[in-house]
Amino acid sequence: MLNNIRSKQVIIIVAMLALVGFLFTREIKGLVKPKEDAAQVPASTELTNSNAPQLSLEEASSTAKNLISVASTKEITALENAYNSASGENKNAEANKLAKKWDDLEHAIPSAMYLELVAKNQPSSTSWLAAGDRFLKAFDNTPEEDPVRATVLQKANVSFKNALAIDSTVIDAKTGLGVTIVNGAGAPMEGIRLLMQVVAKDPKNLKANMNLGLFAIKSGQFDKAITRFKDIISNIGGTPDAYFYLATAYESLGKKNEAIDAYLNSKKLTANPTFIKFIDSKLAELKK
Repeated sequence: MLNNIRSKQVIIIVAMLALVGFLFTREIKGLVKPKEDAAQVPASTELTNSNAPQLSLEEASSTAKNLISVASTKEITALENAYNSASGENKNAEANKLAKKWDDLEHAIPSAMYLELVAKNQPSSTSWLAAGDRFLKAFDNTPEEDPVRATVLQKANVSFKNALAIDSTVIDAKTGLGVTIVNGAGAPMEGIRLLMQVVAKDPKNLKANMNLGLFAIKSGQFDKAITRFKDIISNIGGTPDAYFYLATAYESLGKKNEAIDAYLNSKKLTANPTFIKFIDSKLAELKK
């Protein structure tokens, strides 16, 4: 009976983390008040690569064009024409322009796919790392129910592997690879091992520490999660997401007062009205 209750509790928490992770990454530019930084927290749903749908650059661009203004569409079309007529190094230069423009418009999938083309044409640890980071951003920004999420996670995983194959010392690539594995692109414990290696070498690596804390919550290791997030807040920096996940871990252990304090700290640091409303609902539940 207790095991069933605990399993249901973890399922609810994972669903909540996926929602909040999406809010954080989707609204990252407006989330933190001035002079504060926030980490991009990967969403916490597990995915497999076997059922990842195929995605072409044309499909990604066409889908994104339906979500931007007419003026922006004209700019993209002009850049596409320049890309299609270019050759050699000039083609990569035009691809980079398209990647930047799509990123400015906050559409990470076509941006990442242009960076992937650049990396394939001019393979280097730097070019593959750039593609991997953008694919991971696309994963973070894609709703959990969208099947393309598995595709961009898989592409991020491959990109980071390619970066490490060229230069195994690139710590950001190892971090990214660990994040993709923890999120479903492989055996989770292998991802944890990689992230632990990163933290051992770079104790203040925010992305690695955040994902270790999130995995602890997902696996029901709430005490470990509390220790991890308190360490992040004390030694790296108190961000709204770090305080939120700390509050989640406290709440899961029935420590209401500690959870309320952490939620309030998260609320103080965020400027996102949607997230503030979400926190207020959590506080109202705890204060009943």
